Amino acid sequence: MTLLQHSDLSSGTNQLNEIGTGSESGWLRQGKLWSNLTEICELLRIPPVSNYDEEEFLFQHVQFKTGQRIHTIGQAFDTLFIVHSGFLKTVLIDEFGNEQVLSFPMKGDMFGVDGIHTKRYMSEAVALSNCDLILIPFKKFTQIGRSHIEFEHSVYTVMSRELVREQAMVSMLGALSAEARVARFLVSLSERFAEMGYSSKLFNLRMTRHEIGSYLGLTLETVSRTLSAFNEIGLISVDQRSIGIKDIDALRTLRRLPPSSVRAKAAIRRSKLAGSAAASA
Repeated sequence: MTLLQHSDLSSGTNQLNEIGTGSESGWLRQGKLWSNLTEICELLRIPPVSNYDEEEFLFQHVQFKTGQRIHTIGQAFDTLFIVHSGFLKTVLIDEFGNEQVLSFPMKGDMFGVDGIHTKRYMSEAVALSNCDLILIPFKKFTQIGRSHIEFEHSVYTVMSRELVREQAMVSMLGALSAEARVARFLVSLSERFAEMGYSSKLFNLRMTRHEIGSYLGLTLETVSRTLSAFNEIGLISVDQRSIGIKDIDALRTLRRLPPSSVRAKAAIRRSKLAGSAAASA
């Protein structure tokens, strides 16, 4: 399969025409084309596989542009996906077209696992930024598993890791206040960015506030209001999609925000202190 022959990965979208023409094709040519099994293991953070034929086990990279669908609900399952770079969302869509965000895959994450059971993908995956994905044909995965049991077990560990993360999210939705959910979400993002080698204290949100709300079981208005409140009391700084983490420990332990009157008094005190510091400088 050549780089531009991945249009069949997303039924209902003409990706061959969408990303194979015009200025976008230049971006495609800049991407990595193949990864070997050692690189896959490094990306998934699992032990490397020894004694294998590199030529036999090469895995293709495919690039997607922001907004493109990688797979759709009900599409026949044949491939697992590993994020080499970029950000995505996976969603469920009801009969009325409403989305429920399930996850935000990013570098080192595997998705598409939900298709194993029924042989059809149960969710839809959409690129939130330009993405470089590694394709793992499921037949090849099972082939590797027969000859390298340790790799198969390690990948099952990765799948279990994702399941534990989803279970933690479900538990959080039932136990925490709206403010605490947003705080834990920011902490999780900060930790993930650190794992990827990026700044844990300053990063851009690739997802919209509506998508964050869908993921956390909150309205867009609640997410926006909570981020503004965090900014007001000095836990974070907010500039559109740019988030600066000011007090990660407070975000980890936050249960509920103080009343607005208390926050207003604290903001006045900080303003006065900042003015005094500027005057004495």
